[in-house]
Amino acid sequence: MASYSNRKEDVLKRLRRIEGQVRGLQRLVEEDTYCIDVLTQVSATTRALQSFALQMLDEHMDTCVRTAVADGSSGNGDIKLKEASDAIARLVRS
Repeated sequence: MASYSNRKEDVLKRLRRIEGQVRGLQRLVEEDTYCIDVLTQVSATTRALQSFALQMLDEHMDTCVRTAVADGSSGNGDIKLKEASDAIARLVRS
């Protein structure tokens, strides 16, 4: 089960808002909006996606990783920690 399953509607609502921001960017380009105004909206959309990614990472750490580490016997904790570390590295590089 995904760590966000109990909040799935909230997560989807947030993604729909971000999708709306991307559609807004398309409209700005279609309407030949001033470049700086488009870039301002790109920045806002990027921040929204970054914030969403951090929320997902936080939930993963708080549920999946915590549970795997607490289990301790299967070595699954090390796997989950490595997955989280790799995800953090991808976020930092993006």
